[in-house]
Amino acid sequence: MSDSLSAKFAALADPTRRAMLARLALSELTLADLAKPLEMTVPAVAKHLAVLERAGFVTRSRPTKSVARPAKLQVAAFSEMADWIEKCRVHWEGSFDRLAAYLETPEAKGAEDA
Repeated sequence: MSDSLSAKFAALADPTRRAMLARLALSELTLADLAKPLEMTVPAVAKHLAVLERAGFVTRSRPTKSVARPAKLQVAAFSEMADWIEKCRVHWEGSFDRLAAYLETPEAKGAEDA
């Protein structure tokens, strides 16, 4: 597993971060907006947001003096995970198909009788 893939899975392991991503899927939000429904302090939410940023799930605009920095979901970040999961699925389905085929062979059926 690549380091970026590990960071993505680790980021998604926390339910607070998954909730933040679900809200960001609907619209861009500021840190204060993300913190409102979470019953957490803004600094605590900022730490979660930083994890999501490092994992590549979220980007934030450059800071300015007069405008809050909205967080934006990066949907493409999920594709690396989806590709890895698909490779695992193909591997295991192939393994199970080969096992099922073997269990139908005369050798396997003969071993059952022994």
